[in-house]
Amino acid sequence: MTRPLLMAACLLAAAPALAAPKGDPARDPATTEAWTPEPAIVATPPGGAPSDAIVLFDGKDTSAWEAEQGGRVPWTVAHGAMTVVPGSKGIRTREKFCDIQLHVEWRSPTETKGFEGQDRGNSGIFLQELYELQVLDSYRNPTYANGQAGSIYKQAMPLANASRPPGEWQTYDVIWKAPRFSPGGGLISPARITVLHNGVLVQNDTVVSGKTEYIGAPSYAPHDCAPLYLQEHASKVSYRNIWVRKL
Repeated sequence: MTRPLLMAACLLAAAPALAAPKGDPARDPATTEAWTPEPAIVATPPGGAPSDAIVLFDGKDTSAWEAEQGGRVPWTVAHGAMTVVPGSKGIRTREKFCDIQLHVEWRSPTETKGFEGQDRGNSGIFLQELYELQVLDSYRNPTYANGQAGSIYKQAMPLANASRPPGEWQTYDVIWKAPRFSPGGGLISPARITVLHNGVLVQNDTVVSGKTEYIGAPSYAPHDCAPLYLQEHASKVSYRNIWVRKL
């Protein structure tokens, strides 16, 4: 070994180890580990509601609901489904909600002859009774895009048309963040919604511009938590397996 190389080897042998000083937080992986609080354990049975969910309709019991004007639910219940009775008006939950995760399954009627556009399988899911996620038979049924299934009615068209044929069960999985208002009634933050239709993302953290309007621009007025509302729109749409998780 030449003299320069021998000197370098001696210096390296004599140099202190480059290991992190004991207790140095900048080099200790434990400093970025969070152990508490532990997330709650939520059981998720196949095909069933999570263990911490509020079951709103299990195929038989309508006690979580009331008629639009109060009183007994006027829709029919059979074969695990709750079906709209045309002319009976909508129904709403007895409990009020703000931020939620919502799961709901729905089915449009198989009879489509003579029904086109908005007249085919029309209903709606109103978050806090004011903001409509459209329910419609949008399978090979052209209509205005911000009024088809998966739209925030008259506000936001869906990112895709994931509709199944009439008579088949469809699912909406929804994350709803309620609007916030100041003590004086001013809008602090608008509502936001994410929707998966049959497993397909159709609303991606969409900002809701205000309450649903059939004519005119949407706007906000201050309100608190409010019921979920299912619309009667002269079509025999059916619902089943409805549950929510408060967020």
